[in-house]
Amino acid sequence: MWMTTAGWANKITEITLFVEDLHRSKVFYQETLELEIIYEDESCAVFDHGNTSINLLDQSNAHELIEPAQVGHLGDGARFQFTIQVPDVDRVCDELKLRGVKLLNGPITRPWGRRTACFSDPDGHLWEIAQVLE
Repeated sequence: MWMTTAGWANKITEITLFVEDLHRSKVFYQETLELEIIYEDESCAVFDHGNTSINLLDQSNAHELIEPAQVGHLGDGARFQFTIQVPDVDRVCDELKLRGVKLLNGPITRPWGRRTACFSDPDGHLWEIAQVLE
């Protein structure tokens, strides 16, 4: 992998998501995905997701991090998807539905040997849950 040969770390340690309503998104990640907050202030909430921290940043504070790039807004269209490996996609989908999550698709058995489903958080960030089929 090019990152390891260049001397870079070989894992993603933080993901920052720019959100329109910090409180709404914080509730989603706490209650729906059952993640634990490890840091928060008036402009962000950081969640523990194993070896990766998910930082929800109020989008009004995002420009200073990425300028001169522009901050996209909800409705601009998907630009990426996060994938979480799970042992049983159907069971996780049932749990998500009980928590009020509307699946965008799935569960679907894919020709490349995975069973997947996709949903979005309140700001349109796409999440896929995937099960490796044997």
